Amino acid sequence: MGANHDHDPHPAPPARGRALRLGVGGPVGSGKTALVAALCRTLRDDLRLAVVTNDIYTTEDADFLRRNAVLSDDRIAAVRTGCCPHTAIRDDISANLDAVESLERRHAPLDLVIVESGGDNLTATFSRGLVDRQIFVLDVSGGDKVPRKGGPGVSGADLLVVNKTDLAPLVGADLGVMDRDAAQVRRGKPVIFSSLRERPGAPEVTGWVRSVLAETHEARSAAGAARPAVAPGAP
Repeated sequence: MGANHDHDPHPAPPARGRALRLGVGGPVGSGKTALVAALCRTLRDDLRLAVVTNDIYTTEDADFLRRNAVLSDDRIAAVRTGCCPHTAIRDDISANLDAVESLERRHAPLDLVIVESGGDNLTATFSRGLVDRQIFVLDVSGGDKVPRKGGPGVSGADLLVVNKTDLAPLVGADLGVMDRDAAQVRRGKPVIFSSLRERPGAPEVTGWVRSVLAETHEARSAAGAARPAVAPGAP
């Protein structure tokens, strides 16, 4: 019983001629906004970036990013969902898609648009109609049992980040157990353990993002090269 969290009503949009769109989701307080800020600081010097944040009633996360000047203010858009966070990133993506496309028009060409979900539970996933890749962020303060609970966010995201590892000794979380359980649930998909206090630039996550961008660029270039030439004047 319950909702079908695997159903995605939105097809992926054509990839050609637009930025890579990266979703960042996870529970409240897991460190999503701090991770987005770290990615922006690390990548902004050599990539063209923009960010869309989601909050139910406020613009708290966008305000945090602007106060910390991770990008210019006009490259950060806030969506007030007025509903459960997963609804706005999976079921009715119109407000987020409008924000993404508006940023892409105003700042074209962009390399990467990051869409941060509001805090949600383990079922939260992004529609492929909204993002091309997704990161799911957990933190150790929820206990070392969380990865083995699974859920579409934990098992299905392109990257799982287990955040705030510096807190593990304080909350009695066994990182070895979390690593083992995450590997079992994710069946070979990547898992990164991170502490933004110890490594503020999130180098492992940044490296993963760069590799995805390179892979995407290569795939789009190959697809463009394979496109048949159109003769001048042809319909």
